[in-house]
Amino acid sequence: MGSRNHEVVPTTLISQISSLRSGNNVHNCISNLAKIGLIAKVKNASYDGYRLTYGGLDYLALHTHTKGSVVYSVGNQIGVGKESDIFVCASETGKQLVLKIHRLGRISFRTVKANRDYLRNRQSGSWMYMSRLAALKEYEFMKSLRREGFPVPEPIGHNRHTVIMGLIDAFPMRQISKVGDPSALYAELLAQIVRFAQHGLIHGDFNEFNILVEERHESDGTISLVPTIIDFPQMVSIDHANAEYYFDRDVACIKRFFDRRFGFTSDEPGPFFKDATKRVVKRLDVEVQASGFSKKMAKELELYMKEHGIDGDTEEAPNTAQEDDDEEAEDDDEVADAEDPEALQEDAALPVQHPTQDPDTTTPSTLASQMTILDIRDTDPLPDLSEVKPPPQPSISTKQAKKKAGWAI
Repeated sequence: MGSRNHEVVPTTLISQISSLRSGNNVHNCISNLAKIGLIAKVKNASYDGYRLTYGGLDYLALHTHTKGSVVYSVGNQIGVGKESDIFVCASETGKQLVLKIHRLGRISFRTVKANRDYLRNRQSGSWMYMSRLAALKEYEFMKSLRREGFPVPEPIGHNRHTVIMGLIDAFPMRQISKVGDPSALYAELLAQIVRFAQHGLIHGDFNEFNILVEERHESDGTISLVPTIIDFPQMVSIDHANAEYYFDRDVACIKRFFDRRFGFTSDEPGPFFKDATKRVVKRLDVEVQASGFSKKMAKELELYMKEHGIDGDTEEAPNTAQEDDDEEAEDDDEVADAEDPEALQEDAALPVQHPTQDPDTTTPSTLASQMTILDIRDTDPLPDLSEVKPPPQPSISTKQAKKKAGWAI
């Protein structure tokens, strides 16, 4: 409760909120929480107080999900980024889900001066508040997009700075080195950008890190590629002052990736923002604002993300600067790039419902080529056990080696 209005909660306020009469009991409880890292004492503060750590906030959120029977267990971490951590989790029925934990404060704590400048205009704890806003925004947008049939994960639950969503049986597009028909996937992705705009939204970070590609076997024997879009905290309305810039940047990201990775370049210009917004089908941006994510929240979150360099502009990530003829080196950089925000949701299950696509006329030759439509890059190959050799053992002891070399023992 104290963290709503204080980043560092005074010890006296903790005593009042806890309703513990004895001062020793209060200090014992505070000491126990600090020992396990749920709270932390702030050094050189102007008053005696403690702040809630990310571990403490994680505990509160997971405790709420557990009480609500949304999450029963948490498994391995499958993604890490500048502003989020991704874990596999499961419900009480054993259904596999994804737990996304927003951690916007991870950046602000590295830039203390910028954080203090931002807190000048707000009295409450910035990192907790902004992480909660990012999670709320993502959850509300996923619900609206899912209802309209967009290819997004199924939103399951939300609490504080966490979002629970369905797992997708797909691979991140950044890990795919070859597709049978890149033009079809390219057209589908650009169509999604236009469809977002026709519903009043612009993704703002539409790139290979935030697109999962599923290989689906159709009933007629053909294989189709079905993309799923993830990560929505930076999504903006078409009424945004820089809406056209974000729209053009999303289009440019897809064009640049397909040219670099698949060697595919479209001979058609566009799409363009003005053309995409001529026919607006529905204003989901207005619908989300009415559901609880207000314009004020959107402005606060946008300001914070811009000040701390996490506004979705990943086009300057190290792996995008690689040369076209150096694909192997590019792979190494992508694996080493642990801070790219969207190396997430790389496993899983429960395919979502996507807009129907008109099947292309398939001949035996094209069908044969499509049977290897995805070539997934093994970014972390493990050696076979037969290849693992024990390290060579020294023939003499260290003491004997020193004596032989004339060292003083």
